[in-house]
Amino acid sequence: MAKRIHIVEDDEDIRFIVEYLLRDENYDVESFGGAKEFIKGIQNDKPDLIILDVMLPDGNGIAICRDLKTSSETLHIPVIIMSAHAAEKSVLEEACADDFISKPFDLDYFLQRVKKQLPA
Repeated sequence: MAKRIHIVEDDEDIRFIVEYLLRDENYDVESFGGAKEFIKGIQNDKPDLIILDVMLPDGNGIAICRDLKTSSETLHIPVIIMSAHAAEKSVLEEACADDFISKPFDLDYFLQRVKKQLPA
């Protein structure tokens, strides 16, 4: 069974590229354009990995990640934070994220980071 990944990214172009790239690698992908939509979605469907943008129009990715990592229902799910503005070390510490990808990113590097969180 394919690993399930949730993408939370408000930029439609980035969301499209990431979704396409992951589906091409045979991952089952669901994407969300905002925090509220994602929070509703994760209540019914727990993914194997979450890729989360920091700056969302209706929420803060760092706060969402922290909430995920303090909930017994979701703390086991790896979270990769993506940002064009945040410093890696501070985001990893503040959000309790499992990994960080700086935007813009190389597609091969992106896939390496995803695969590191989802061992076969």
